[in-house]
Amino acid sequence: MGSILKHLTSPAELKQLSKAELTQLAEELREQIISTVAVNGGHLGSSLGVIELSIALHRVFNSPADRIIWDVGHQAYAHKLLTGRLEQFHTLRQLEGISGFPKRKESEHDAFDVGHSSTSISAALGMAAGVELNNGDERVIAVIGDGSLTAGMAFEALNHAGHLKQKMIVILNDNEMSISPNVGALSSFLSRKMSSDSFLRFKKETENFLSHVPGFGRELVNLAKRTEESIKGFITPGMLFEGFGFDYFGPINGHNLDELMVTLENVSHIEGPVLLHVATQKGKGYQPAEQNPPKYHGVGPFDKATGEVQRGKSGSTASYTGVFGDTLVEMAREDSRIVAITAAMAEGTGLKEFSETFPERFYDVGIAEQHAVTFAAGLACRGLRPVVTIYSTFMQRAYDQALHDVCLQNLPVTFAMDRGGLVGADGPTHHGVFDYSFMRHIPNLTFMVPRNEVELRRAMKTASLTDGPCAYRYPRGNGEGLPLDGPILPLPIGKGELLREGQDGLIIAVGTMVGEALQAAEQLAEQGIEMAVADARFIKPLDEELIIEQAGKVPLVVTAEENALQGGFGSAVLELLADADVHPRILRIGIPDQFIEQGTQGELRKMLGLNAEGIAEKVKQALDYPQSQIIAG
Repeated sequence: MGSILKHLTSPAELKQLSKAELTQLAEELREQIISTVAVNGGHLGSSLGVIELSIALHRVFNSPADRIIWDVGHQAYAHKLLTGRLEQFHTLRQLEGISGFPKRKESEHDAFDVGHSSTSISAALGMAAGVELNNGDERVIAVIGDGSLTAGMAFEALNHAGHLKQKMIVILNDNEMSISPNVGALSSFLSRKMSSDSFLRFKKETENFLSHVPGFGRELVNLAKRTEESIKGFITPGMLFEGFGFDYFGPINGHNLDELMVTLENVSHIEGPVLLHVATQKGKGYQPAEQNPPKYHGVGPFDKATGEVQRGKSGSTASYTGVFGDTLVEMAREDSRIVAITAAMAEGTGLKEFSETFPERFYDVGIAEQHAVTFAAGLACRGLRPVVTIYSTFMQRAYDQALHDVCLQNLPVTFAMDRGGLVGADGPTHHGVFDYSFMRHIPNLTFMVPRNEVELRRAMKTASLTDGPCAYRYPRGNGEGLPLDGPILPLPIGKGELLREGQDGLIIAVGTMVGEALQAAEQLAEQGIEMAVADARFIKPLDEELIIEQAGKVPLVVTAEENALQGGFGSAVLELLADADVHPRILRIGIPDQFIEQGTQGELRKMLGLNAEGIAEKVKQALDYPQSQIIAG
């Protein structure tokens, strides 16, 4: 039998395949995904776990007319392959290649752009309501992992869907939390039978008959419903979802194609919201991923034969995440008030050692960033010093809580924002390039951006000693390999550092851009252009004395940041100079007003001119501009 995947041009063709051919297709999908992720890196475990579910969905439903929404999108690789993207799949997560997440502009089969968790049910409900308003008959299906159900947004959507009684299907992919260990023959058998047309028709007719029994018909209907719920509750965890107004079925084996297709076909005809509980195994079909699901959730390139991850980090240089984790443990030994909080990212944010060393001072709140921040506020009210460790891109989800629950009350909560700036292959949903803009205007907040790992430790110490809210942002990747021994000296609040003198212009940079600015200044010096370089250190408060004094000495001031130019660090400097009535020419270098696609950090910085060569070139161009020109680079 030849390759099936190679000749598959549309998911509609799945309806013509035999059971044996579908089984072969599942193996081909696994092989293709493993081979590609071994080279490119990506989200392996979750995608391998939904191979059969993806086949069954596209076999039963009619994409793109029927809408399939994948929550987060970590598990969508098989979906991409089944919808005509085999020839492009080798470009997965690469510059100008296909995205690691569903994207509407990439394919008509991608119903919704995703990348952050717990959005699928809300989006699906909106689409289902749109179908009804347009008098359509398309079906809408949301696929959500059990981890995503820890977010309040998912429960808000479940509650609303139950209220609207909209026709839609929510598939709960139970692959990690072990909501239901009792997946077996009895529960699978009941789910298939209780979702069948004949059973549902019998149930409706019985209720109708009982309700017309004179005298106590309604009591008989209620007794029958309680009996059904008791039986289902004994075998399945469906009472929670029934309480939201959903018809619940499951759990069923998510790797059994026959069970999946029969049950999906049955529930597709039910009016109103349905929740189908499917149990899958992360990493299914690849032993290393089966044995260590967290390691292969989001993994870099690896040796396919052994599963050994190829280390892209050179030498013994520690990552910023590692430095943060080690330093927080060091500080917590000296300060019993320090508490660490994560939103389901203990390993990703470097808190594994902290969680083992201080289990009583460590909290994993699940995928619930909003709760994490307000929970931290409560801890701070009782004299503790909570550190909320969170990726910059996910901090966006807790803006209101940071503003109202922490900063308004001037509470000593620290926001440790990992993966600030361009993060690479995960693309626009994960780049942390907006935090300067949406946080710097909040009163009471101190915001630091260290240029290297030593400065990161100093920022951490400063935050721990500050009686008010603090944030610091650090990038994905390795530090400079600087020695980290000796005492940690706190930073003077709102004080930058002049690193290089120069009379032709001033580059004021923060974070990753400081090193690039220094290199750019060296390159420019070789061409006779002497640029001063300052590390602002703080987004807020700015070092007014340093910036105003140095800006008054030179004809050109350049700001360099790995953040959106709109409302970012450069905007803050412009505001400061305008208020001080200091008016040099200004060149702002940063992220333009667009979402940045995936690629390596180096590729993206080069593309955007956020490296030494790019900065030097833009400075040379700016020095030829008229005196009145303000430039955004």
